[in-house]
Amino acid sequence: MSDNKNLSFDFKFLEKLIIGIGEVSQITGIPCRQIRYWEDKGIIKSLTEEEGKNRRYNYENIKKILLIKELLEEGYTLDASAKKLESRMQMIESALKKLNFDEESDEK
Repeated sequence: MSDNKNLSFDFKFLEKLIIGIGEVSQITGIPCRQIRYWEDKGIIKSLTEEEGKNRRYNYENIKKILLIKELLEEGYTLDASAKKLESRMQMIESALKKLNFDEESDEK
């Protein structure tokens, strides 16, 4: 039972985790310039809305960056990595919708 409490805390923490591009670069080992390029290509999206402001990223984007890095290291091209990433995100979204539907059915 206490394990569920700890998991709940972790998810709440991850939802609030927002860090700057410099920290993302340090965590992932990906240069800031490359992160900006991936964003320009539409592969990831920062939370920054105003031009000239520091780019900030959430946990989901950090996970995407790490997955792209892994795929590139495995020999995928950037475009192939982006397609694989999109496919994986759709699969996860679909699974989460099914879980949410199941939870709503249980509540009735």
